[in-house]
Amino acid sequence: MLRRGRASGNAATAESDFRQGAAVTAGTAIAGLAAARCAHPATFHRVTTMTTAYPIIVALHGTVGVLALLTFWTAAFARKGSPLHRRVGQGYLLAMLGIIVTALPMAAHKHTQGQPVIAAFLGYLVVITATGVWGAWRAIRDKHDVARYTGPVYAGFAWLSLLSGVAVFALGVKAGSPLLMGFSVIGLFTGQDMLRKRRHRERLAAQPRWWLVEHYSAMLGNGIATHIAFLSIGLPRLLPAVDGVALHYLGWFGPLVVAVIAKVLIDRRWKPRLKPAAPELATA
Repeated sequence: MLRRGRASGNAATAESDFRQGAAVTAGTAIAGLAAARCAHPATFHRVTTMTTAYPIIVALHGTVGVLALLTFWTAAFARKGSPLHRRVGQGYLLAMLGIIVTALPMAAHKHTQGQPVIAAFLGYLVVITATGVWGAWRAIRDKHDVARYTGPVYAGFAWLSLLSGVAVFALGVKAGSPLLMGFSVIGLFTGQDMLRKRRHRERLAAQPRWWLVEHYSAMLGNGIATHIAFLSIGLPRLLPAVDGVALHYLGWFGPLVVAVIAKVLIDRRWKPRLKPAAPELATA
C-alpha cells in the first residue's frame, strides 16, 4: 500500500497515500526554489510559476469537487428526465470537467516534485473520469445514432482506458501496491467492454433504451470518482481524527462496491431483459 506514514511537523516521509505531502512553509518553498535555480536555471521560471499556482489550483479543484458532490446527489434524487434532473446533471458534468482540467496540472506538479507514481495514478484517474464524463454526455446526445456514439472518439477513450489500466497494473506490481493493482481493473474492464460494444454495435442498437443504460452506467462511474476524492482526500483533511487505515481502504474501495450494487439494482428496473426467441413449430 502506498501510504504516507505519520510524521510530526513538516518532516517528509518516503511513502504516500496520494494526499498532499508534508506542509509547505515559506522556508521550505524558498529553499526548494533556490536549489532549483542553482541546479536547473533553464527550468527555474517554470518551477516558480507552478509553485505559486499550485495552491490556487488545489483550492479550485476542491471547490469544484464540492459542487460535483452536491449536484451528483441532487440529480440522483430528482425525478429522472425532469428539467431539474437535466439541468443539475449538466451542472454535475461541468463540475467534473473542472475537476479534470485542474487535475492535469496537479499531476504534472507531482511529477516535477519527484513523485512519478502519484503523478501516474492521478493521470489514470483523469483518463477514467474523462471517459465517464464523455460517455454520460454523448449517450444522451447520440441516443438515436449508436454508430455515432461508438465512433472514433469512443474508440479512442476505450483504448486509452485499456492501455492506462495495463500501465497502472504494471506500476502497481513494480511498486508493490495493491491499491494500484486493484484500481487498474476499472480501466481494463471499461476499455475491453467499450471495444466489445463497438465491434457489436448492432447488438447494442437492438437493445431498447440502450442509451439510458449507457448514461447511468457512466454516471455511476463518475460517482465513484467523486466519492473516492471526498472520502480519501477531502474528509481526512476536514476531520483528521477519523483518518486511518480503515478509512483509507473504505475511501478507495467503498464507492466501487456501492456502485456495483447500485448498478445491479438499477439494471433490474431500467435495463431491458432480452426475451428468448420463441421456438419454431415443427411442420409435418
